[in-house]
Amino acid sequence: MLRSPIVCILAHVDHGKTSILDRIRGTGVAAREAGGITQMIGASYLPRESILSACGPLRAQADASLKVPGLLFIDTPGHEAFTSMRERGGSIADIAILVIDIMQGIQPQTVESIKILRSQKTPFIIALNKIDLLQGWKSQSTACFSQSLAAQSESVQQLLEERLYTIVGRLSEMGMESERFDRVSDFTKQLIMVPCSAKTGEGMAELLLYLAGLSQKYLAGSLESQDEGPARGSIIEVKEEKGLGTTIDVIVYDGTLKRNDLVVFGTPSGARVVKVRGLLRPPRPGETPSAGSPYVYVEEVHAAAGVKIYAPDLEGVLAGSPIEVVVSSDLTPKIEQEISSQIKSILITNEKVAGVVLKADTLGSAEALMRLLMHVNIPIRSIGVGPVGKKDVISARAVSMEDKYLGVVLAFNVPLLPEAMEETERGNVHLFQSNIVYRILEDYVAWVKEEKERDQHAVLSELALPAKVLVLPNCFFRLSKPAIFGVEVASGRLRPGAQLMNSSGQMIGVVKSIQDKKESMDLLSERQQAAISMDEPYCGKTFKAGEMLYVQISKQQAERLRGSPGLLTEKELLLLDETQRVAGASVI
Repeated sequence: MLRSPIVCILAHVDHGKTSILDRIRGTGVAAREAGGITQMIGASYLPRESILSACGPLRAQADASLKVPGLLFIDTPGHEAFTSMRERGGSIADIAILVIDIMQGIQPQTVESIKILRSQKTPFIIALNKIDLLQGWKSQSTACFSQSLAAQSESVQQLLEERLYTIVGRLSEMGMESERFDRVSDFTKQLIMVPCSAKTGEGMAELLLYLAGLSQKYLAGSLESQDEGPARGSIIEVKEEKGLGTTIDVIVYDGTLKRNDLVVFGTPSGARVVKVRGLLRPPRPGETPSAGSPYVYVEEVHAAAGVKIYAPDLEGVLAGSPIEVVVSSDLTPKIEQEISSQIKSILITNEKVAGVVLKADTLGSAEALMRLLMHVNIPIRSIGVGPVGKKDVISARAVSMEDKYLGVVLAFNVPLLPEAMEETERGNVHLFQSNIVYRILEDYVAWVKEEKERDQHAVLSELALPAKVLVLPNCFFRLSKPAIFGVEVASGRLRPGAQLMNSSGQMIGVVKSIQDKKESMDLLSERQQAAISMDEPYCGKTFKAGEMLYVQISKQQAERLRGSPGLLTEKELLLLDETQRVAGASVI
C-alpha cells in the first residue's frame, strides 16, 4: 500500500516558509472537498482530492498521474524534522520544499538547509517564492504559474529569467544542476524550481503537482507501508498537557499505532518501554472534543499521520527519538538495543576531547548541528538534548583551560538553567544561543576570529617582530645623540622600541622613533622607507651606509612567536630563523 509522503519545508528567515505552508493549508480548506485538509498533531494532511482541486487547470493531468493518497506536511521547524532515527536512514521527511525568495536569492540559512538535505540524502524541490514582488508583475487569479506567466509583459518575463538564472548559477557553484520545472530534461540530475507566490497562490498548482509526482516516482519503494503492521515513527515534541502530564507528539511513518500498544523510545539513559494509554488528535469539523480536553481520543492511527500519545513514564523522553511498537516480548531487547545504540551515536561525551559543548532541543537538531560542526572541522566534546545545565558549563570551562577558543557552549533552541547562568557569570565560558543553526555557528566563528585578533594584538604589543632593514646611502641626517638616518625595511616589520644588531650579532641600540615626512609611525612594513632615531650608535662608525641591520629577538620571544599561529607570515618565520642564526651566541 502506497502511503502519503511526509513533506518538510525549509527556508532562510523571512523567505516565506510559513506563508507557503499557510497557503497550502488554505488551499485545502478552500477546496471544500470531502475531508478537506486535516489538522494533525505536528502535521497537516492534504488529501488527494484537495491536491487535485488545488491544481485547477492542471487537474486532468494530475488526476491521471496522481497515485499517492495525499501529502502530510510537517508543521515543526525544519531542523526538528531531520534525524537518522529511521531504519532506512535519512529523515522523518521523505521529501522537502526549499523555499527561496526570488528577490533575495540564496542566503546563509539556504546554504545550511541544502547541506542538511544533501547530508541526509533527502530529495527536495525548490519553491521560488515572491514572484509577485517582481517589478511590473501583474497577479492573476490562477494557481497555475504557466497561465500567469503568459499574461506577463516581455520585460517582466525577462526579469524573472534573470532572477531565476542567478539562483541557478549559485546552485551550480555548489555542485548542483537546477532548472525551471517545465524545462527539466532529467529529473534524476536536475533540481526542480517552481516560481510561485504564497501571497497570491500563483504557482501552487505546479508546486503540489510536481511534489506529489516526484514522491511517487522516485520514492515508491520507501512509501510502501504495511497498513496493519506495527507502527514506527519519530517523536517530534515533548509537551506537558493539563490533566495528562507529559505527552509526546509523534509522526507515524509506517504501520498502525493502536491504544494499549507497547512502544519503545529513547531517553538519555537508554531505551524505555511503556504502554499507550491514549491517542489524541485535534477535532475535525463537526466533532466534539473529549470532556476537559481540546483533543479527540482515537483508537488507532495509520501511517503517515501525526498523533499525540498519552502514557505513563514519559518523563525524560528525547524529542527526535525513534518510537516503535513491540509486538513480541522476544523482540523487545533487540529493539531497545537498536534505539539505544542509535541515540548513543549522537549523544556523545568524550572528556578527552578539547571541543565545544553542544545542547539542542531534539535529536534531529543535535545531529544537524553536529554535521555542520564536523563539516567545518570544529571538534565536539559532548552533545546533549535539553536545557543547558551547570555540568555543561563546567565541562566547557575545563576545555577553556586547555583551549579558550573551544571552551564554549553552543545552545540551539534551548534555555539556560539558573545554576548554569551562575556558572557562566563566573567567567571563562562563552554561551552562544539561537533558534537558527547558522546564526550559532556564525556568532561563534566571529567570536573566535575576534578573540584571536585581540590575542594576536596583545602578543604583538609585547613581543619584538623580526625585521631586516637596509641603511640607506646619503641619508645620515644626524650623526649621533640621537643618530637619525634613513632605512628601508627589506623584510619583516619594524616598530619603535626594537633592538637592532648588525650582521655579526653585535647590539647597536634601540629604535626610539620612526618618522616619515615629519609624521610619527608605529610600524614600518616591508619595502617602506623612513627615518629612524637611536641614542646609542654613531652614523658612519657604528654602522655604514648600505649595511643590513636586524631586530634582535630573544630565544624565549622567538618561541612565543612561533607558538602563535597566524602571527607571522611564512616569509617572516624564515626571517626569524635567519635572525636567530645572525644572533648566534648573542641570543639571550
